[in-house]
Amino acid sequence: MRPLYMVDTHSQYHRIKHQVDKAVLDVMESTAFINGRPVKEFSDHLAAYLGVKHVIPCANGTDALQIALMALGLQPGDEVITPSFTYIATTEVIALLKLTPVFVEVDPRTFCIDPAAIEKAITPKTKAIVPVHLYGQSANMEAILKVAEEHRLYVVEDNAQAIGCNFHFSDGTSKKTGTIGHIGCTSFYPSKNLGAFGDGGAMCTNDDALAEKLKMIANHGQKERYYHEMVGCNSRLDSIQAAILDVKLNHLDAYCTARQEAAAYYDRAFANTASVITPHKADYSDHVYHQYTIALEGVNRDAFKARLDKTGVPSMIYYPVPAHKQKMFEQFGVGQLELPLTSWLTERVISLPIHTEMDEEQLQFITDTVLSIL
Repeated sequence: MRPLYMVDTHSQYHRIKHQVDKAVLDVMESTAFINGRPVKEFSDHLAAYLGVKHVIPCANGTDALQIALMALGLQPGDEVITPSFTYIATTEVIALLKLTPVFVEVDPRTFCIDPAAIEKAITPKTKAIVPVHLYGQSANMEAILKVAEEHRLYVVEDNAQAIGCNFHFSDGTSKKTGTIGHIGCTSFYPSKNLGAFGDGGAMCTNDDALAEKLKMIANHGQKERYYHEMVGCNSRLDSIQAAILDVKLNHLDAYCTARQEAAAYYDRAFANTASVITPHKADYSDHVYHQYTIALEGVNRDAFKARLDKTGVPSMIYYPVPAHKQKMFEQFGVGQLELPLTSWLTERVISLPIHTEMDEEQLQFITDTVLSIL
């Protein structure tokens, strides 16, 4: 059996090695390492794939979230509603900009932010919502947009884990996640579904004015060189990463399908195991399985993980400590906040290997091992 990894980027690279190597060497030959032609080409191709007017690349997914919030013109003390059950990047940029994070509960089935919890948390200071499309599935964007429109709130989608996912509206139309709110943000970290060979990120929007601000903020606040109209930062996607991503974008749908097939194998294997809660698939969303995350019922999760480690099956816990329990947010007095479902998840979730290069032998070994431990 081939070695097991949470994400097998090595095998994925070798499958498209000749395309990637040529793209990288073309950049090397051009020596246009910053803002070279591949950056513009990738941005245009990603915009076409997503069906969005503007894609603004940047240095990483965290920068994308920060720049997006900066572009909205929010003021210190303004409240931003977000889930506590997420990676810290979603929430730390809120505090970094001296905004106030308001942590709310997630949906008990999808683990994405709960629209009803959003509505209950709105105050006169609320200015924006940051839903996270967790593990590869969309939050309920139709319900979230309804709340946002009623209260005139901005919506910034954290799409770092769900690029390629489709959200299906009740009227029969569909949109790619990241293109539904005012701004969508994504990451091209190597382990993502569309991963670079280093850091990278992007923002998307259909709003021309917001697109202009996003571009300026990411480029030192300038539209014309040496004329700085606003405070910005230096956040660029380099030409080599853009060239690699442009190659991999052509394979993204196939990557999503491969992940879905692996997830279906897991689902079948665990279908009759009462102690395993497999990922719920909402009617309104595809699932592109950035992670295959189960919840264990009546099982000591940490002991279970330790036994997996001994057998050579990798696993990860996303996330063992929710944001509202992190020391960095003590200043907001949220440590005593009661989010029972979030707490339940942090004690029970565990993610199994899932990636584009998995074969049946690996999947059978993983599932047999899990079932034997249980």
